[in-house]
Amino acid sequence: MFAEHTTDPVDPDAAAASVPHPCETWPENGRGFRDTLDRIGDKWSVLVIGILSQGPLRFGALHQRVPGVSQRMLTLTLRHLERDGIVTRTAYAEVPPRVEYELTALGESLRGVVHALAEWVTDHHGEIETARHHYDMR
Repeated sequence: MFAEHTTDPVDPDAAAASVPHPCETWPENGRGFRDTLDRIGDKWSVLVIGILSQGPLRFGALHQRVPGVSQRMLTLTLRHLERDGIVTRTAYAEVPPRVEYELTALGESLRGVVHALAEWVTDHHGEIETARHHYDMR
């Protein structure tokens, strides 16, 4: 008949190959996973989350600290992050009006992930630039 398929308990690669990655197991063909990753994984969101992890900021101060972002893109990014529960917007009834943005508890839970990603990019930027150069020279 057929040989029974078993994995070698000593071979970690064989064991890992038999367990599906979380990216593979989402319902609806991963739509919710992709939507969330699209929101929190884009460059502006990562930068905003990283900067707001140091504390609340007004829009102008945040705009100055996010390198290269336009006012329009920062506004859109903040709205999306607010909609997803990552950032909260607080408007103070003052003259002139004051609005601050800060991470929610859910946003704070991303702090370690965003910092780890930023460290990885910083640590490997030179290698990536070298690889891009070699690729472009082909």
